[in-house]
Amino acid sequence: MRTLASDNYAGAHPEVLEAIAASNAEHAPAYGGDSVTARAVELFREHLGGHVDVFMTFNGTGSNVIGMQSLMRSWEAVICASSAHINVDEAGAPEKLLGSKLITLDTPDGKLTPAMIEAVQWRAGDIHQSQPKVVLITQSTESGTRYSPEEVRAIADTAHA
Repeated sequence: MRTLASDNYAGAHPEVLEAIAASNAEHAPAYGGDSVTARAVELFREHLGGHVDVFMTFNGTGSNVIGMQSLMRSWEAVICASSAHINVDEAGAPEKLLGSKLITLDTPDGKLTPAMIEAVQWRAGDIHQSQPKVVLITQSTESGTRYSPEEVRAIADTAHA
């Protein structure tokens, strides 16, 4: 049986294995000092424009936690759907490692809306509450629905307001 529960379930594509084998034949500096990592960073910069920092991670949970950690302090919080991947499939790693709260919102379809995000802001500035800092969406959602580009833009505009 095949499942889409995680990208870690499937084996690597043959081209990926070939690239790993080819780079394994070389003698190269470790910890990002090699030509393969330099090329990957170059591609990220070409795609994203300008200077970006690239931190290679081994899986989604690690990537999610490191990404949020770079944006947040311990008293700040993540707004997400209660069904969001980070809430239901990360085994508590974000809250444990960040020391930050996930503010989960019940949604009919797994998708946040600007109105839902605005409703959470009513206690912003209250020192007794975790302060919303990051809005996290899962694309596609755990229930299979997808945000349109317009919905993502509306959420981003609300988050940046």
